[in-house]
Amino acid sequence: MKISIIGATGYAGAELLGILANHPEVEIGPITSESQTGTAIADVYPHLRGFYDKKLSSMTDISQFADSQAVFIALPHGHAMGIGKQLAEQGIKIIDLGADYRFRDESVYEQWYKVPHTHVKSGAVYGLTELYRDQIKGASIVGNAGCYTTASILALAPLAKNHLIDVKSIVVDAKSGVSGAGRSLNLGVHFAEMFDNLKAYNIGGHRHTPEIEQALSDVSGQEALINFTPHLIPMSRGILSTCYGNLNEGVTAEDVDQAFHDMYDQEYFIRLLGRGGYPAVKNTRGSNFCDLGWHIDPRTNRVIVVSAIDNLVKGAAGQAVQNFNVMFGFAENTGLAKIALYP
Repeated sequence: MKISIIGATGYAGAELLGILANHPEVEIGPITSESQTGTAIADVYPHLRGFYDKKLSSMTDISQFADSQAVFIALPHGHAMGIGKQLAEQGIKIIDLGADYRFRDESVYEQWYKVPHTHVKSGAVYGLTELYRDQIKGASIVGNAGCYTTASILALAPLAKNHLIDVKSIVVDAKSGVSGAGRSLNLGVHFAEMFDNLKAYNIGGHRHTPEIEQALSDVSGQEALINFTPHLIPMSRGILSTCYGNLNEGVTAEDVDQAFHDMYDQEYFIRLLGRGGYPAVKNTRGSNFCDLGWHIDPRTNRVIVVSAIDNLVKGAAGQAVQNFNVMFGFAENTGLAKIALYP
């Protein structure tokens, strides 16, 4: 089937092209870039040479997508809604890797992202596959989950679903490689600024906070309230999320173990390292896997869950393809059954 990519020259767009080159059910149609229109994609990303000889077009020519059955949108927030509305009117299915379709309540989006939501009543489904698979199957628009959020929600969902923790006690401490900041020039991610450095940012105000709260509220049936602190670390890709929650009265370590196994034992892309496990980002690099390990601290009555993903794969392009596979009835790991790069 024919698909297109809008915003193919960002890191997530390039990762999509790399994954879809090995997808047996896909033919790549138009790929777009507003900053590199007319340029061959292999001149922008030489690692794609020999796989793609396409030139980049502008997304403003909406007619070029008429033959596409699905379009991946990999644009910054605020830019997907306009083109998304036009595609939806043509009956084309959309997987948006940005934030524009992640929230059921558009006012929450507008509060955190500071732009008006212009494609309301879109019927979009939140694209965290392991939690929303049944809704994704029939969706016409999927708002792909964010990178920090994927790592954090997957770590906490079994605990929230089974009411093992107080969902208003959650603290998430997460660290990301610099590719999460995108490809645009930014002094804060220059080599001299980031090498041999580690820094927190957007404390108490990061835009992934309400996304995590929305999903945990869904699975628990209770309003979740979290403290989320992101950090930037000097590596190109990967996220390690360490999540803390106060255990409810009477909850045992065995209850925690059972919750994770009940929820994830049949999930291809979730690898449980078990109680006492220590996930590491190198073990998920370049793959669509999420590794989870958890620990019980009886002294503080807290559970600590550690989650590792590749932010550009399971946190972006890989999960987008996973959602695409679910939407169109392909095996969920089609094009994604890839072992992590090591070392």
